[in-house]
Amino acid sequence: MSELHAAETSHQRRMDHMYRYQRHVYDLTRKYYLFGRDTLIGELNAGPGISVLEVGCGTGRNLALIGKHFPRARLFGLDISAEMLASAGAKLSRRGRSPAMLRVANATDFDPRLFGETGFDRIVISYSLSMIPDWQGAIDAAIAALNPGGSLHIADFGQQERLPASFRRLLRGWLTRFHVTPRVTLFEVLTERARRNGAQLERRAIGRGYAWLAVYHRPAATAASATNPTVARVHGPVAAVIPA
Repeated sequence: MSELHAAETSHQRRMDHMYRYQRHVYDLTRKYYLFGRDTLIGELNAGPGISVLEVGCGTGRNLALIGKHFPRARLFGLDISAEMLASAGAKLSRRGRSPAMLRVANATDFDPRLFGETGFDRIVISYSLSMIPDWQGAIDAAIAALNPGGSLHIADFGQQERLPASFRRLLRGWLTRFHVTPRVTLFEVLTERARRNGAQLERRAIGRGYAWLAVYHRPAATAASATNPTVARVHGPVAAVIPA
C-alpha cells in the first residue's frame, strides 16, 4: 500500500469514526460558526438543468438548500464518509426536497463518470478543504471536473486577519480538536491555478477574515480552444482577483 493510499484510508476511517454519532447533531451545531455557506449558495445561479456537485457534502444540508433555491438544478454530492452520506440520503429523500445522486468518493481523485456525467456546471466545496489532507489535490480534481464555462465555489475558514489575536488562538485551538486546519495559502493556490489555466478568480474575506470565499470560473469553450488548446491557454483571460 502506497503512503498516499494509506493516508487516504486513514482519513476515511477518521471521518467515519468522528461522524458516526456527530452527524446527528452536526447541522444544529455548525450553523453557529460555518459562516458564508448561504452566501455561496445564493450566488450559484444554478438555473434549470444546471448540474451542481458538492464535494464533501456531509449531511446534505447545503444540497437541500441549493435545491430549495434552484429547484430545477440537477444535484450531486460526494463524501468520503459513508456515515455522513447516510444522513444526507435521509435528509434529501424527504417529501418536497429536490433529489440528489450521492456517492462515497475521495475528493482528490473522483471521476464525474461515477455520476454518469462528463463534468459539472457548478462545484461547491464548503468548509471541506480545511479537513482534507491533500487539499490542493482536491482543488485540482474539482477544476478538472468542471464543464467549460463552469465555476468552482469555495467557502472555508480564513486567517481571521482582522480579528484579535486572542480570538484567533482560541479558534485555532478548538478547530485542531476536530482535525480542521485553515489553509493559509488558499487564495495564492487558487490564483496560481487561475493564471495557469486562463481562468478568472473572484475572492473575498467576510467577518474580518473569519471566512474566505472564492469563485473560480473556467473559460467557456471557443472555436480557437477546440482547434488549438495551447493558444487558448496562452491567450485566455488573466485571473481577475478581488482583494480580500
